[in-house]
Amino acid sequence: MFPAEWKSALDSRPCLLTRATRSPALFDRFKRRSFLQAVVAVAATTAFGCSDDETSSDAGEKYFPQSVCSGDPRPDSVVLWVRAVDPDNAGANTQVRLEVSTSESFSSVVLDQQFTALAQFDHALKVKVTNLSARTTYYYRFTIDANGQKYSTVTGRTRTAPAAGDDVPVKFVFASCQDYIGRYYNAWQHLLQLNEDLDFVVFLGDYVYETTGDASFQSVDGRGIVFSEPEKALRQGTGLTAFYAANSLSNYRDLYKTLRTDKVIQQVHERYPFIITWDDHEFSDDCWGDVATYTDERTNEKQTERRRNAEQAFFEYIPMDHGASDAGAIDINAVVAQPTRIYRDFEFGRNLKLLVTDTRTYRPDHLIPEDAYPGKVAVPAEQLALVLPSLPEATQAQLQSDMFAYVNIDAEELKPYKDILTGVYVQQAVAAGLTPGEATEKAGSWVSGGLSLFYVNQVLNAVNQARVAAGDSAIPLIPTAGTPRGLAYAHMGKTGLFGIQGSRYVVVKPIFDLFAAIKYMGSAGASEGIFGNEQQAWLQESVQADNAWKIIVSSISLTSMVFKLSEKADVPDPTLRQDFYFNVDQWDGFPTKKQEFLKFLRDSQVKNALFISGDIHASFASVESGIPALTTPAISSGSIKELAGLAVIGAGFSTGSTVYRYIVTELDKSLKEAHPGMAFVNGDAHGFVVLEVGGTEAKAAFHLIPSTEITKDYSLRQPSELTAKFTRRDFVIKDGTITSA
Repeated sequence: MFPAEWKSALDSRPCLLTRATRSPALFDRFKRRSFLQAVVAVAATTAFGCSDDETSSDAGEKYFPQSVCSGDPRPDSVVLWVRAVDPDNAGANTQVRLEVSTSESFSSVVLDQQFTALAQFDHALKVKVTNLSARTTYYYRFTIDANGQKYSTVTGRTRTAPAAGDDVPVKFVFASCQDYIGRYYNAWQHLLQLNEDLDFVVFLGDYVYETTGDASFQSVDGRGIVFSEPEKALRQGTGLTAFYAANSLSNYRDLYKTLRTDKVIQQVHERYPFIITWDDHEFSDDCWGDVATYTDERTNEKQTERRRNAEQAFFEYIPMDHGASDAGAIDINAVVAQPTRIYRDFEFGRNLKLLVTDTRTYRPDHLIPEDAYPGKVAVPAEQLALVLPSLPEATQAQLQSDMFAYVNIDAEELKPYKDILTGVYVQQAVAAGLTPGEATEKAGSWVSGGLSLFYVNQVLNAVNQARVAAGDSAIPLIPTAGTPRGLAYAHMGKTGLFGIQGSRYVVVKPIFDLFAAIKYMGSAGASEGIFGNEQQAWLQESVQADNAWKIIVSSISLTSMVFKLSEKADVPDPTLRQDFYFNVDQWDGFPTKKQEFLKFLRDSQVKNALFISGDIHASFASVESGIPALTTPAISSGSIKELAGLAVIGAGFSTGSTVYRYIVTELDKSLKEAHPGMAFVNGDAHGFVVLEVGGTEAKAAFHLIPSTEITKDYSLRQPSELTAKFTRRDFVIKDGTITSA
């Protein structure tokens, strides 16, 4: 979720939106463990032992370094996973035996079958086990015969879903964002300590992070990930701050292999079945489809092969079904060859329909391009006129003010101005890393047509300062009288040529909402088609199921995050008093589609619809236009508040400033004040949410640990030390409301 680029691209020009955007520029920024660590980790959890005297699960770690896991539980089936490799013959396929039983002692075996872990899939094996009984706990293990000796995995435990119509409560955990770099899985360890009787765990995305140590948001100390083939990775940054991003299939496999050698996450997987979707970091930060965003459109980042590599590693390592899979080993080749589809639904008895969506694969580009020229008019006068009569009179008057005046810079009489603007653009683009040829080509596209005088005249003022200092005469500014009115990217907070501010993050809310609505109408909804047509049709049909609860799994948060600085009279500079969306990579970036879908749920009288989300590294419980939404904090990735503090200071605001107080010190309060439907917010904790649904209500428990504890490895300490660090907040969701329990 958090990108590498949080350094301000803002210049020092006295621009209303420049300064207004600067203030909330929030976020510029197996090996074997010791004997003590292993003892403490085991003591804190329940071990599933192997009863076969002829096998060894302890020595089996050599052959099964990532242990086991299960996923996608249904009333009659589940997917079991293992990676089986013989280090003495690493290039060969590995023959394994799978046993499944209803007893931990394996006294009643329901499956005993041989399978092959293929080298071409990194020795990862997924087996769909069918003909199982509903809501039944099963135990499973894989064994290998090496040099006449049998070696076994630990015994995994899984559970099938209740049968259709069973009136039973369903309890599960949902979590997201488990950055491995320099951090530890204390949240997962706490879940093991709680020993909750869960039906499953939902993981909402960012299972892995594609970078190896991006200092702007990852720790560079402590444990890390080293690519086996770094020459195939994407090198990012320069000098001491350089790091790598996964690119090849081996790179992406290394992410999963390394993460899953962590003993704590192994134990969570051994205990509970997982239902997993992806977000962006499984491929690339803030991606859309097969397009990355590292260079903010300085270059073309359409990376189809890289995306397919990321997907193949995901399909190899994640214990998920693929819809049409038959019983037995799941053919990864068949999965990868098909058009990507991971959205799917699950039914857990009478009380729960779980709808797992994909908000990355089908979404369009962000509404504001990262390389958008701030002065470019995005909504010309003729388009603005179509919606102007429907707006409040005060808004109409504002939009007709000189701030929204623009000219056609291609007019013959304005050629001298176009030449100046083009020169400035090329100079800035070259400084940003483009070649003169590339900069000139981009200038030809962007410095043309309608340009905002609000922006253009600021550029001319800056040029004039230099001219006067050099003894030359000033250039007259372009008058606004008699010019049309329109919306430019600068009005939405875009100030730099290439960057995330005013594009993906920190945009002026009212202008962005208007811009989004106009684009939505003009594109017949395609501009915000986050689901794609097929997924949306599936979702709209599936969500009308008869189950008591319809829970929509969205990797990105539905809760709106707004900093309402327009009402802060004590902000000393009036140009800072505007309302800003924090992050338009999440649902706030699809405001028209969001309201349209929520209206569909209300109009269709979908009872007990509930969104659960992740991605944003914060905890939220809110009601969005009548629909409850819960957002889980990150398992281990940096919290909003800690990153905001670094960014605000980096932007030049002291810890004693009003801006720092509203954006950092009072982060939770500010977000809650701006959102009347916000029941709970915590922007500075890690953890997970336990959710239990019954016939009429749902109960949510946020389990939270301060962000300051995430770099400490509590598996080396006594369990009570970790327990003491956690707090809990409970809520009841009923009849479209969220109340404290």
